[in-house]
Amino acid sequence: MTAPTSPADAAPSNFIRNLIDEDRRLGKWGGRVETRFPPEPNGYLHYGHAKSICLNFGLAQIYGGACHLRFDDTNPTKEEQEYVDGIIEAVQWLGFDWQEHLYFASDYFDKMYAMAEHLIMVGKAYVDSLNAEEMRAYRGTLSAPGKDSPYRNRSVTENLELFQRMKAGEFPDGTHILRAKIDMASPNINLRDPAIYRIRHATHHRSGDKWCVYPMYTFAHPIEDALEDITHSICTLEFEDQRPFYDWLLDNLAEGGFFSRPVPRQIEFARLNLTYVVLSKRKLIQLVDDKHVAGWDDPRLPTLVGARRRGFTAEGFKRFAERIGVSKADSWIDMSVLEDCMREDLNEAAERRVAVLDPLKLIITNYPANETERCHAPNHPLHPELGKREMPFGRELWIEREDFMETPVKGYHRLYPGNMARLRYGYVVKCTGCEKDADGNITAVLCEYLPDSKSGTPGADNYKVKGNLHWVSVEFAYTAEVRLYDRLFAHAYPGARREGDPEGFERDFTSDINPNSLQVITAQLEPALRAARPEARFQFERHGYFVADRVDSRDGAPVFNRTVTLRDTWKK
Repeated sequence: MTAPTSPADAAPSNFIRNLIDEDRRLGKWGGRVETRFPPEPNGYLHYGHAKSICLNFGLAQIYGGACHLRFDDTNPTKEEQEYVDGIIEAVQWLGFDWQEHLYFASDYFDKMYAMAEHLIMVGKAYVDSLNAEEMRAYRGTLSAPGKDSPYRNRSVTENLELFQRMKAGEFPDGTHILRAKIDMASPNINLRDPAIYRIRHATHHRSGDKWCVYPMYTFAHPIEDALEDITHSICTLEFEDQRPFYDWLLDNLAEGGFFSRPVPRQIEFARLNLTYVVLSKRKLIQLVDDKHVAGWDDPRLPTLVGARRRGFTAEGFKRFAERIGVSKADSWIDMSVLEDCMREDLNEAAERRVAVLDPLKLIITNYPANETERCHAPNHPLHPELGKREMPFGRELWIEREDFMETPVKGYHRLYPGNMARLRYGYVVKCTGCEKDADGNITAVLCEYLPDSKSGTPGADNYKVKGNLHWVSVEFAYTAEVRLYDRLFAHAYPGARREGDPEGFERDFTSDINPNSLQVITAQLEPALRAARPEARFQFERHGYFVADRVDSRDGAPVFNRTVTLRDTWKK
């Protein structure tokens, strides 16, 4: 696996489009392009699924075709309607529409069962009664061929009767299994009589208790593709070794008259490998179950529901998918590529607001105590058509604590006794000192303002100062909870024994959790932010991009989550 990709060398690959172009040139499927996104409804979608969604729906759009949303719900013990609903919402949030093409594997169970019976009748499938441990022993290894099961030569009549009795619920789980009859000596282990149906006495989230036998994913998936007239079945690289069975199954069923030719074509691409995250479903479940995060929608978790709550954008994910492209070779993409895509989108889309995250009071001693005036700030410097907003200005303001130093270091240009700085959108002020509490902690900065220096007036040009400070009126500020989210893991390859060795998972990956991945603070925000609606996104000037939390925000009391900082703070 190659090293992480940087934005500069992330040229997108088009090998799938090249294959589709050649199929169209040859007239296959009449030039039609039909793809599908086929999640199993046993969990929430993650960043890797976003790449697949953008790829499959994107290809359909490019070629004027259709992309199906299909749920591979073949395992009733792990699937729930909650996940179906969450997946539908995530795909819609990314901006894609499957129109009338919403399907479930369970819609085809009757047809799949009939196809399994056909394979039995033509001698291409049999009921095996080995237990799981015996099946493993008979299967062989990568270097040694497998052995025929003693049940492999059952008659068609006996196999058919046993399979029908399995369907009728006469046997407990694990007693029998239906296997394809291919070649136990095949160098491809996936062709050594793979299982195609198993007994499961479990209630299905859609079909209820109608079935107690269920197709294996590798059997169901090709059939679903063919039944839906999919042309290009695009999947991740781990299914490459399964492609011979995919082709074997559809070829035999087409021979039996179930499908017309050409049958769908499977194409594999490398899955998303992203630094500083884990995308394994098992590990994501562990993070949630062990309370390392606050749930599946925790903004630090690489789920799409978490990304949405963090303020990541659908356009940012599309930009990311386009930038990294698709390839046949596994490689690592650095998290900074995804974060940069979000920054680029938010820089264009997010209006600007002022927030003071570590507030320190500034008192303008020569400003009238009971007076308030309005300053004006642009809503977006790149889009003047969005106009300006008013910011109330008065005697007492909040500034960032780091904007004052009683004893300045070399090169410090903000406030210190005797120095002048501009209050952005407001006046130039000169620092005259500070106030402290009994323990010597600074509680307020004192200054005087220059009345003829207001921004936007002719006098503003008379003063050349280096410091430019953000501020919020103490009287009108909105005091809000702000959550500073960062990367969940402090190590690029969580669990790897050393950096740059992603294959060596020796440590507990949770030991690499970043202890500073979340800081909850109380900040002082400009009053306009009080009216922010859930999922409204802003650039907090100087600090980064933030979103009003879609879960915890209330009318007149939004809570803000940091989406991403203004620039990459993880560069070494």
